[in-house]
Amino acid sequence: MLRLLPLVVIAACTTAAAPPPADLPLFGDGYRADGDPCRRVGENAYTNQFLDDAADLVACPADMENLGVFALDTGAAEVDRVPGYVLYSVPVR
Repeated sequence: MLRLLPLVVIAACTTAAAPPPADLPLFGDGYRADGDPCRRVGENAYTNQFLDDAADLVACPADMENLGVFALDTGAAEVDRVPGYVLYSVPVR
């Protein structure tokens, strides 16, 4: 039992990230063009950890067929997945 004590102490010290919201604060028609299923994401208690002045936070539907193409075309880096969406940080050009 004493051997497990350090692991319990370490686990108790970690901070948990805020749980993903039920609704992302999406805005705009489409990120790349009207009708694009990927959209910019606004700030809330969950998404603020991913926001950056030099990048847009963008959510794409998780079942979108061309997620890889989106990442290559925009230089996006995946930052998280929430139910139904993949969140990307896209450098502002």
